[in-house]
Amino acid sequence: MSFYQNRILPHLQHLIMRNRQLQPYRERVVGAAEGRVLEVGVGSCLNLPFYSPQVREVIGLEPVPRLVAMARNEAADSSLPVTFTEGSAEEIPLDDSSIDTVVITWTLCTIPQVVKAMHEMRRVLRPGGQLLFVEHGRAPEESVRKWQDRLTPTWKSIAGGCHLNRPIRTLIEDNGFAMAQIDTGYMKGPKPMTFLYEGCAKPA
Repeated sequence: MSFYQNRILPHLQHLIMRNRQLQPYRERVVGAAEGRVLEVGVGSCLNLPFYSPQVREVIGLEPVPRLVAMARNEAADSSLPVTFTEGSAEEIPLDDSSIDTVVITWTLCTIPQVVKAMHEMRRVLRPGGQLLFVEHGRAPEESVRKWQDRLTPTWKSIAGGCHLNRPIRTLIEDNGFAMAQIDTGYMKGPKPMTFLYEGCAKPA
């Protein structure tokens, strides 16, 4: 792993994710979690302040060691039980049906084997559980999609594997989940990077 990937990129990702425009999305999505929670791609643990008293435990899964270290520092004074696991979403180290809520925030864009990861999230989620998400992805307008497709190969190489053009709703619905609620639209910023999907899905 290069110095950029190991040292510089995690800090850049941390700074980008601190964007204040993202806070309302975090509040809505993370605030709806309950029970035993798995947060996939926990990053530097920026979602932690938004969990409600309905959550009894958070398990943070993150493949980047530097971000795991930052997450532990962020959670050091939390009264909520939080544990961190360095690992991949494609192989979640948890038992079947052991999680009440899976949370993903701006995560699906970077997972290499995203279909396998969706099946893993479905596996660990109990019947009646919920997948809460806010993700950026493929836009509805053809003109914007063309730019997303053009930019993604270069963007991936400088942004930790981030895809601008993943069809988030399709990825969720085609891999073990039924959509319970979804809202889509652009946040402020360049259109190829800011079309968001926000909602809740249930195990199909």
